[in-house]
Amino acid sequence: MITFETFATCLAGLGGRADRALFESLLARYTEAGRHYHDTSHIEECLKGFEAHRDLAEHPHEIEAAIWFHDAVYDTRATDNEERSAELARRALSSAGVPEECVDRIVDMIHATKTHQASTPDCALMVDIDLAILGARKDVFEQYDRHIRREYAWVPRETYVPARAKILRSFLDRDTIYRTPRLHELYEACARANLRSKLAELER
Repeated sequence: MITFETFATCLAGLGGRADRALFESLLARYTEAGRHYHDTSHIEECLKGFEAHRDLAEHPHEIEAAIWFHDAVYDTRATDNEERSAELARRALSSAGVPEECVDRIVDMIHATKTHQASTPDCALMVDIDLAILGARKDVFEQYDRHIRREYAWVPRETYVPARAKILRSFLDRDTIYRTPRLHELYEACARANLRSKLAELER
């Protein structure tokens, strides 16, 4: 699914123009050294996950575009990756001729992947798809967790462990991790089991 054709179809669905240079620049970002989870595989999994729930979307091509761009900027030493990814999306999509109101909604979805809070059903669906890995099979979740650790290999264990535990606990402390009813039914219980198991391991 990570092909110029799928990207071009997404842009065309938004009323924009296909741009191979833009596609190649995105691909280069997702294949940067140091990306072990936030790479092309993550984008492909998100796109695949979205296709299974496409019928829930009000503006499906906007969710697709948000998926394509949401981790375009990823620097584990920075705290503004989502903001920079959103700004990149705004510039690129506006230049491609995507209407401003569509771009605004896409940018909002990318921002939402930082707080994992959503103000619209489409935004909730986008965030839930991004978080679907938390509710994956235990072996898949464990692989994800190892890949995140590799992305933060520069962080000493004594710093990484409590920081990681704080992030995972923040999901457990929510009334609900997934706001889309269908994804809540599919992933909530497994996500909570995965998170509790990993927290117990980290706290040991």
